[in-house]
Amino acid sequence: MINKLIFSITVLFALIAQAQSTDIARVEYMRIPFSNSDNSVGRFRALLQVPIPLDKELNKILVAGFEYRNVNVDIKDAVPAGFNIQDVSSLHRISAYAGYVWKFKENWRFGVKAGVRINSNLAGSLVADDWIYTASVYAINDMKDASTTKPYRWIFGLDYSTTPGRNFPLPLINYYREFHPNWTYTLGVPKTNVRHYLNGNHKDALQAFVTLDNFFANIQNNMSIDGRSAENISMTIILGGLGYEHFFTKHLLYYAYATHSISNDFRLRNNDRDDIYTINSDNTFYFRTGVKFKF
Repeated sequence: MINKLIFSITVLFALIAQAQSTDIARVEYMRIPFSNSDNSVGRFRALLQVPIPLDKELNKILVAGFEYRNVNVDIKDAVPAGFNIQDVSSLHRISAYAGYVWKFKENWRFGVKAGVRINSNLAGSLVADDWIYTASVYAINDMKDASTTKPYRWIFGLDYSTTPGRNFPLPLINYYREFHPNWTYTLGVPKTNVRHYLNGNHKDALQAFVTLDNFFANIQNNMSIDGRSAENISMTIILGGLGYEHFFTKHLLYYAYATHSISNDFRLRNNDRDDIYTINSDNTFYFRTGVKFKF
């Protein structure tokens, strides 16, 4: 019974977190000191997900989730007239969502997720552009606990949000494989990695990875720069680097990642995704560390 519960929760959490995570709770800090610039970005993140079994067979699970992110933007470089640095110095993302997963047949699960979040600089009362709505559907073929010498998992899905300028669903394909007792790899978005456990009890692990990170926030007081209106601020960064994980217990771990960007686009935009002003585009270092509890 307990094993069924853990399996179902693990699958659902993989859905909720875009097939890359099975976190119950997480506290994390990220910092980007931009190269060739005095600008920097820091981000604090806290996450909580609560599983709720819905039937005695434990094949149907509901998860209620909450996440808060605060992005601190420190801009010291010269900026054009109309760019009010204080309006983007503190950005907020507040998310609430629910997910549901059910068994289709042996080793196959379907899942859905719906949520709402606030992405804003919160300079005043909430406005319509601060709100973003999300929806996702997934299918999972999970053979991680099956009697096979090389356990694996496939996840296929579609993810949709009302983020301005992105009025179409994004596909998701994720593949996980254990190809040696101390080696695993994951191919997918937002993260592809190879992990090596340094000892037989899996207390410590190193990984090499490529990943995508980003943030987005509505600017409540739109800025006028060269006669054009900047309505939001966003950053999309592709990273490659190394990570270290230490497991205090099977489910509680500390992690630290040191990476360098492959592509970096930090800018002000309008709601049609037209670039109004690029803040930073040079590749740069990126650091992230935290503690999480996971299945």
